[in-house]
Amino acid sequence: MGEKEGFTITPWEVSGEIDYDELIVRFGTSKIDEKLLERIARYGPIHTMLKRGIFYSHRDFNRVLDEYEKGNPFYLYTGRGPSGNIHLGHLMPWIFTKYIQDTFDVPLYFQLTDDEKFLFKEGMTLEETKKYAYENMLDIIALGFDPKKTHIFLDTENIEKLYPIALKVAKKITFSTARAVFGFNNSNNIGTIFYTSMQAVPAFMVSEWEKKQVPCVIPCGIDQDPHFRVARDVAPGLGYPKPSLLHCKLFPSLSGDDKMSSSSPMSTIYTTDTPKQVKKKVGQAFTGGRVSVEEQRKLGGNPDICAVYQYNYYLFEEDDAKLKKMRDECVAGERLCGQCKMELTEKINRFLEGHQERREEARERIEEFLMKSVNCH
Repeated sequence: MGEKEGFTITPWEVSGEIDYDELIVRFGTSKIDEKLLERIARYGPIHTMLKRGIFYSHRDFNRVLDEYEKGNPFYLYTGRGPSGNIHLGHLMPWIFTKYIQDTFDVPLYFQLTDDEKFLFKEGMTLEETKKYAYENMLDIIALGFDPKKTHIFLDTENIEKLYPIALKVAKKITFSTARAVFGFNNSNNIGTIFYTSMQAVPAFMVSEWEKKQVPCVIPCGIDQDPHFRVARDVAPGLGYPKPSLLHCKLFPSLSGDDKMSSSSPMSTIYTTDTPKQVKKKVGQAFTGGRVSVEEQRKLGGNPDICAVYQYNYYLFEEDDAKLKKMRDECVAGERLCGQCKMELTEKINRFLEGHQERREEARERIEEFLMKSVNCH
């Protein structure tokens, strides 16, 4: 796990100022470098999240491309633990996942881990996690994934497909490994200890169904890497290929923290927020501005610590020239925080207006996306 003084990152907890370069060293991943970007560019435009280093780390994506160039396609796997409404931090890696699906014309398996949230979150019932799973599904569909190549499933509703593979994985993982990787102790319920076996299943299930090795690529937040390190460790012994990963940095909070969190609703933008709610939240956002207009004009602001600027950098300003102009004007004291907040509010509300319309339309399209047959590949 990535833990040091003032800095903790696990699949369930993120706190402190994250050192992303340090995580590459600690987790033993590879930086997405110019050489890899050049390879990806052969297939289509480079996504803004790659250009800006938001997706910045990987495991074995080069090997996946080697196979792809030989005519051996891969598939995508990502997921969501349904315990509440979707916020922008959840959407960010899914938007990138759609880019990979479109660029390489590959299928996606989307796991909704209603079992995980029941096991890990005190007070949550299975009925609640299932309800959130179907609500969260609307946000996934609203992003425009190809229904012919996108297969969404709940663990509890598809357990007969998943459990045999989970058993094979579980038999290869010792408790000492799970404890070392996830920090489990004697107070953990035994379901949480087993759970990483379930999360590994989509990385292997197409290989199992096809009876041959089919590469899997998992776009996800760097905080989810521990689950898949375990999956990669056991893969060879089960005759499966090691899954490849594409890691992103975590979408920032409006409070200035490194990760947007549902536990802090006033610093989090949900896909269901109203324009009034967005305006209020952005209006209270942490900025890199000075204490007064006079100081701002004289000394300039600091966009590096500004949540409003980071929102533009991560998701809401794709034009590099406009982003640079925004930054330069801030540093020079020519731009005030009120202007930035107003512009960001308009961008978010414009995005949410379209997303919410598609989200409602998605209620009639759920059946198109649900994984139905054992072999959907």
